[in-house]
Amino acid sequence: MSNIYEVAKRAGVSTATVSRVLSQPNVVAPDTRRKVMAAVERLGYTPNAAATNLRTLRTKKLVVTVPDISNPFFSLILQGIEEAAQREGYSVLLGDTQHDEQREERYALMLRRKEADGLIFLGHRLGIPSVHIDNATAASDAMDHLYRLGHRRIGIVTGPLVSPLSRDRLRGATARAKKAGAERDFIVMNGDFSIESGAVAAERLLGRKEPPTAIFCFNDEMAIGVIDTARRRKLRIPNDLSLVGFDDIRFARYTDPPLTTVAQPMRQIGEGTVRLLLEILQGPGSPESVTLPHTLVVRSSTAPPSRR
Repeated sequence: MSNIYEVAKRAGVSTATVSRVLSQPNVVAPDTRRKVMAAVERLGYTPNAAATNLRTLRTKKLVVTVPDISNPFFSLILQGIEEAAQREGYSVLLGDTQHDEQREERYALMLRRKEADGLIFLGHRLGIPSVHIDNATAASDAMDHLYRLGHRRIGIVTGPLVSPLSRDRLRGATARAKKAGAERDFIVMNGDFSIESGAVAAERLLGRKEPPTAIFCFNDEMAIGVIDTARRRKLRIPNDLSLVGFDDIRFARYTDPPLTTVAQPMRQIGEGTVRLLLEILQGPGSPESVTLPHTLVVRSSTAPPSRR
């Protein structure tokens, strides 16, 4: 893709003149306009390519989409995005897509209409640069914790499998189960990251003839749903059932009992995503995705299985 410098060189003008021709052609002399536009056509340059240099950006706005704005996991990420964007002089526009690809596409159109300079998908399913943890390894670490405690029958509550995060976590959990030789005792239930889906999955898992002695949920909200179901079934956590969540949202340490979970550096993910996007806008080159460290936070919702 050609850039504004190549257009300016071919037309024999400054980059500022090229920018004015494309944004305010009426203030530029007709002969100069013709030279610039001839160079634009010859090189196949489009105004959208101006996004490769921050000095040519005009909106100073970034669009951020979340698949479910009610999910507390996104709140700290959004704070990180907002703080990093404000430091760079950008405003943030927020969209709630509700896992709807058509809504995502409508927000993406804002870039083509030049209503925003960049777009950040949280929970995206697109093959684009991103800032994340190693979800497969994190899930494997959670399973490893349960196996080391002595659990064999472990139930899994996934998120939506259209999400690459859920698929990666399931891959990591499955690999660790195979390593332990416990695939036959590995029970998978699909959830949607909501508290309600965690409660429903727990009903199915705990209603089995041989229920699991531990459950690993792919987010903390579903784990909270499991706690509710266990309580209604008169099961004690961790005496009768060990439980692991994922994310370490602010409520995780205040559940009863406090939840063992995989902690993600959510604010840093938000800040890093903005830095990555600005690198892309500055160009040239294609910045690579960034992997941040995770931590398994062990609290009192996990213990060795009771002998019954």
